[in-house]
Amino acid sequence: MEDNQTNGIESLRNGSFSKSKMATDKYLETETNVKLYVKDYGQGKPVILIHGWPLSSEMWEYQIEALVENNFRVIAYDRRGFGKSSQPWNGYDYDTLADDLKAIIDQLELKEVTLVGFSMGGGEVVRYFSRYAGKNIAKAVLISSITPHLLRTDSNPEGIPQEKYDAVAEQIKEDRIGFLDGFGKTFFGVSFISKPISTPLLDYYRMLASLSSPRATLECAKSFSTTDFSREMAAVNVPTLIIHGDEDKTVPIEITSEIATKLIPDNIFITYDGAPHGLFYVEKEKLNRDLIKFLNS
Repeated sequence: MEDNQTNGIESLRNGSFSKSKMATDKYLETETNVKLYVKDYGQGKPVILIHGWPLSSEMWEYQIEALVENNFRVIAYDRRGFGKSSQPWNGYDYDTLADDLKAIIDQLELKEVTLVGFSMGGGEVVRYFSRYAGKNIAKAVLISSITPHLLRTDSNPEGIPQEKYDAVAEQIKEDRIGFLDGFGKTFFGVSFISKPISTPLLDYYRMLASLSSPRATLECAKSFSTTDFSREMAAVNVPTLIIHGDEDKTVPIEITSEIATKLIPDNIFITYDGAPHGLFYVEKEKLNRDLIKFLNS
């Protein structure tokens, strides 16, 4: 054991371990008494990964290694209220969440960034462009994104009825962990005939979701289900990759990405045939290839 430890220390001293493969983690204060947990990996052009609801940055496990190995600097953070970040009572509206994102970009002095937003995280991407004119952003990626608008309204008649979200909120209040158990199966497309994810891994993702604050879980659900980004989509004025599964039962492609591709000026739209919401695992190899190809273009 001592020999192994000594060899490891010597390798570090001699530079045998590439700095680009070493990770740092830190807490960045984005407002008074609110600290976000941030992982900062690798070297190269920066890529910020914004996780979905109700998970944390741990969901990007299968993307981070691929991106670092392809010479990108990867920043993955836990949204306020989730993972290891602070859990304030308020601040779960998209303006505040975009402010948190800007604080990370500013404090890390990042430029030529690619923003990658999954599901709820797509809202932060779009709001950052409309609120901050896309400052320091070179590219954007929307994966299984909730944008432009989920809720059924007079102007969005194909959206999801408010009653469905009300029922979800009641389930979360009554038995949050029970809700997460069923939600995870739909999220990854698990059924009697389809099991694209192992039971232990499904349990792991449920555990990650359970670590989020109950308040943040409810308030963020309210934000992503009701916020209308339709008029903001054109503000995304950089090359944008849009990816969505056509069997997504959590965030239906017909009312989100199929519309988004008509509203964002410069985009590439890729549909994953037969894929559910949780592309970061179920379609991880394909997703990684498409991400890296776009980042290198």
